[in-house]
Amino acid sequence: CYILFVKSLRIRVQTGNFISDGSTPVERVLTKKEKAGGVMVLNERKKRILQIIIEDYISTAEPVGSRTIARKFDLGLSPATIRNEMSDLELLGYLEQPHTSAGRIPSAMAYRFYVDSMVEPGTLTENDQALIDAWYRERIRNIDGIFQSTAKILSRMTKNVSMVLANRQINRLFRYVKFLPLDGQRAILCLITDDGIVDNCVIDVPLGMKQEEMDYLANRISNKLQGHNIAEINGEMLRDVYTELSSDKQLFASIIEALRHVGSNNNEQRVFLGGTRQLLNQPEFRNVERIKDLLAILEEEKVLKDILHAGENSGIKITIGSENKFTGIQDCSMVQATYRLNGMVVGTMAVLGPTRMEYGKIISVMDYLHQHLRDLFGEDKK
Repeated sequence: CYILFVKSLRIRVQTGNFISDGSTPVERVLTKKEKAGGVMVLNERKKRILQIIIEDYISTAEPVGSRTIARKFDLGLSPATIRNEMSDLELLGYLEQPHTSAGRIPSAMAYRFYVDSMVEPGTLTENDQALIDAWYRERIRNIDGIFQSTAKILSRMTKNVSMVLANRQINRLFRYVKFLPLDGQRAILCLITDDGIVDNCVIDVPLGMKQEEMDYLANRISNKLQGHNIAEINGEMLRDVYTELSSDKQLFASIIEALRHVGSNNNEQRVFLGGTRQLLNQPEFRNVERIKDLLAILEEEKVLKDILHAGENSGIKITIGSENKFTGIQDCSMVQATYRLNGMVVGTMAVLGPTRMEYGKIISVMDYLHQHLRDLFGEDKK
C-alpha cells in the first residue's frame, strides 16, 4: 500500500495538478519576491536567458537548446541549470518546444515581453546609412518616386515586406495648366505640378473658342495659381479671371470644377509595397499553404489601407501574432509608424513579417527613413 501511494503522488506531481505545498508548477518556479501584485515577474537570470533565446532564434531561425546557450554565451551556468530555467520559462508560457527532441523557440508572449522591456532602437551602421542615402539620391524623381523608393529600401534593409501608405498631397504644388482643343466645343485641361506629375480632364468650352484665347486663359490661371498647394486651390484665387470671363460663367465654373477634380485625383492615398518576394525566403513561409492567405491580402489595396489606418494615430506600434486582428496576418508581426511633418500626415510605414524579426533594427531603419522624408518635404525647423 505504501508503494502504491508513492506512485500515485508522483503521477499527480507530473501531471501538474499540485505539489506538496498545494501550489501549481507555474507558481513553483517563482519565489515570493518574484511576484508583484499577483503578476508573475521574471528574475534577472530568467530575463537574460529569455533574451538570449529570442535573439539567437531571430538570428538563426533554429530552436535553441541549453547546450547551445552554455557554449555560445558566458553566463557562468551549467547546461543543466540553463535547462531548468528554460523549463520554467516554458511553464510560464514564454517558450515553446516545436519537437520533442529539439530546443525551445519563443512564444508570441515572449516576443511581446521582449519588445516591451528589452528592445532599444540602435544606430544604423555607416554602411547602412550610406546605402539609404545613395538609394534616395539616385531614384527620387517625383512624389510617387519618394514613396516607392521608401517602400523598396525599407524591405531591402529589413528583409521583410514593407508597406507605405502615402498622403500624395504633401507639398504638391501647382505649376501651370494648358488647354488642348479636342473638338469645336471641348478641350482637354492639363494640370502640371512642380514634381512633373501631369493630370487631365475634359471640359466644355464656348463654341468657336480659338487656341489663342485658350492659351491666354491658361497663362492667366497659371500666373494666379503657380506655387499654391494643389489641395488649397479655390475660386477665390481666380477672382480676376472670373471678372474677365463674366460673359461666360459656365466656362469659369467648369475650369474650377476641373481643377478640383484633378487635385482630388492627386490627393488620393496610395499603398506602395516592397519586398513581397522576401517572404518566400523566410523559413516560416516556405510552406505555400501557410503563405497563400498573406499573399492574397497583399494584393488587396483596400485591405492594406484598412490595416495601416488602424494604427495611424499610435506613433510606433508593434503588433505580434494574434494581436493582429486581420485574418491572414495573425502568424505575423507588424511594426508600424505614422509620420507627420509640419502637423500634416506624410504617410504610414509598416514592416510585415514573421514574429521572428529584428524589431530594434526595423525601428532604427524607419527612424532614419523618416529623416529623409523630413528633408525631402522640407519640414520647417523652428
